[in-house]
Amino acid sequence: MISVGTHIESFPNANCLSRNFLIHHSSNRYKCQYPIKPTLPAVGGFEGVGEVLEVGHRVTNVKPGDKVISNTATLGSWRTHLVCNSSAVRTLPEGTPLLFAATVRVNMSTAYRLLQDFEDLQPGDCVIQNAANSGAGQAVIQIAAARGVNTINIVRDRPDIEDLRSYLQGLGATIVTTESELRQNEKSIMQDVPKPKLALNAVSGKSCFVLLKQLQPKRTMVTYGGMSRQPVMVPTSSLIFSDIKVRGYWMSRWHEETATDSK
Repeated sequence: MISVGTHIESFPNANCLSRNFLIHHSSNRYKCQYPIKPTLPAVGGFEGVGEVLEVGHRVTNVKPGDKVISNTATLGSWRTHLVCNSSAVRTLPEGTPLLFAATVRVNMSTAYRLLQDFEDLQPGDCVIQNAANSGAGQAVIQIAAARGVNTINIVRDRPDIEDLRSYLQGLGATIVTTESELRQNEKSIMQDVPKPKLALNAVSGKSCFVLLKQLQPKRTMVTYGGMSRQPVMVPTSSLIFSDIKVRGYWMSRWHEETATDSK
């Protein structure tokens, strides 16, 4: 038996607001708009961390007290308790922070694979991404910064843009800009970084134009989300004259195709 509880973070001041956030693929699955459809009735929720309460006498891979995450996309984390096969979960190293553990299977894993699998990124190289303040976007910033890779991070216009800019820069972002700022001040914004070798798209629609305009010829734009619910838009000139590669990435497929021992 696994217990899935609620972890309360302490806030720095009384003006902070606590919210529950729903990742888009969980929402899409709930609306039957996601390729993976569990057998009904089913419990939703892709991400989460649980604590093992009890195990059967033949179970050897987990023990009571272990913190675990799901090994599958259909286990369902929106619950307080769960009885499952021990092969359905993966044990986390002792001392893993709960907030990290609760998001490592999707957002942070996605960010790592996006930076690892499509272009040979070296220190000093550059990546451009939209939805930079998303969970995956923030993970991209931190992993890239640890590798010495620059990031150009595009976010939506908002009244508190300077607060968000400061926050993302604190994570290691090289540049944080909105699409409108980039259109108006492209030369000054881009002057201190090389042309990106990799573009990461989680928005789609016309936002792709902004990414592709900055991307080096013969490099790759990877789409891993479609928050605008618009098609991926690619100018003909980007394909013909710049020989841009347009790829897709789905973390669930990676989990399915990769042997358990290599995860």
